[in-house]
Amino acid sequence: MTQSETDSTERAFAFIKVNERQPKPRTQGVTEIRGPYYTPMGKHYLQDILETMGLYVDTLKFAGGSFSLMPRQVVRKLIDLCHSYNVRVSTGGFIERVLMQGADAVNRYIQECRDLGFDIIEISSGFIVIPTEDLVRLIEKVQKAGLDAKPEVGIQFGAGGASTVSELEAEGTRDPEWTILQARRFLEAGAHMVMVESEGITENVQTWRTDVVAKIINALGLEKVMFEAADPEVFAWYIKNYGPEVNLFVDHSQIVQLEALRSGIWGTKSLWGRVLTYKG
Repeated sequence: MTQSETDSTERAFAFIKVNERQPKPRTQGVTEIRGPYYTPMGKHYLQDILETMGLYVDTLKFAGGSFSLMPRQVVRKLIDLCHSYNVRVSTGGFIERVLMQGADAVNRYIQECRDLGFDIIEISSGFIVIPTEDLVRLIEKVQKAGLDAKPEVGIQFGAGGASTVSELEAEGTRDPEWTILQARRFLEAGAHMVMVESEGITENVQTWRTDVVAKIINALGLEKVMFEAADPEVFAWYIKNYGPEVNLFVDHSQIVQLEALRSGIWGTKSLWGRVLTYKG
């Protein structure tokens, strides 16, 4: 290996110890970042993120169906760029919008995702009422197409649409035990991982439902569950309570802050110097 090749892969200040992280493809401590939604994201913007922090990004997730507003060749270029950094790409929760257009649209959606190079189809149902077994069939269809299915679960109806606290409170919440049973059924059907929506738990609530998080982890473990935590206080809480190898979804603007916590190099007053891993 030449000096230039070494310089391109070796971490700066390599003599400073950091927490040991599982190499990609990771099965724990997985970090998924939000792609274009709150801000546009072109190839050069994404290149900057991955060139500097790509080692710590496992998945890029499009949000709100943003890919359906972009030129097809641009979507393909973004996906190819991610793959060049060993970063997988997820659709984000858009399929419930497609479901409203019928089975043919769903089939075409899955095929288009495959043609464009997506790795993961997230299966959301925050705004629609659909039987669990119908979602299971959808998971199986995605898996048969050679893509990983990643269903969302949560306790809040109407999650995922930037609804106000009062609007969501008026909807009420589901029994966490039902959420756990549904997640377990999805995993049994072959789902790659389950995404836990933050609404009703740590987002748009007066008081965090930490009891729900504990019940989900106690029932399902950490490896097959990812928590939405697109707020620094939230992802710091997850790491403080469940360690640096909890799977988290954050905004792309938060990747440096999150990895600083996971690696133990920096942190808030309650976490500074206290986040450790042991691989002995």
